[in-house]
Amino acid sequence: MEMYIVWAALFIVLCIVEVNTANLVTIWFALGALVTLIAVSFGLPPAWQIPLFIISSVLFLALTRPLIKKKLTPGKEKTNADRLIGKTATVNEDITPDKFAGTVTIGGQVWSAVASDGEIIESGEQVTVEAIDGVKLVVSKKTTVNI
Repeated sequence: MEMYIVWAALFIVLCIVEVNTANLVTIWFALGALVTLIAVSFGLPPAWQIPLFIISSVLFLALTRPLIKKKLTPGKEKTNADRLIGKTATVNEDITPDKFAGTVTIGGQVWSAVASDGEIIESGEQVTVEAIDGVKLVVSKKTTVNI
């Protein structure tokens, strides 16, 4: 049997497996099989085929997998919402521990808000944003210093 047929078949099988799994596991071996197939078509002796396959597969894995994984790994969305931390907001709807969340207005936007210490904060009061939890602001009553 001609070895180029074996390497072509291995390349095709590994590509089919990769398409069906999409885990970036077999693509490196498929590329190694392709390199070996090309080398065999130029007359690579049988004793060098398996080593070439292994070396080229490992090289593809080592050199390209980190780059591809970085591109495919979702990053953290930057929303600039953290700029609200430390800012003052006005309570629109009472913030009480017994309901899910009240609302506050900050920078012209209405946000859901919860009290950081579970206290009741009434509508119209000023609050300070301490943190952001998902889509809710974590707030506390604004403290005023009397001198």
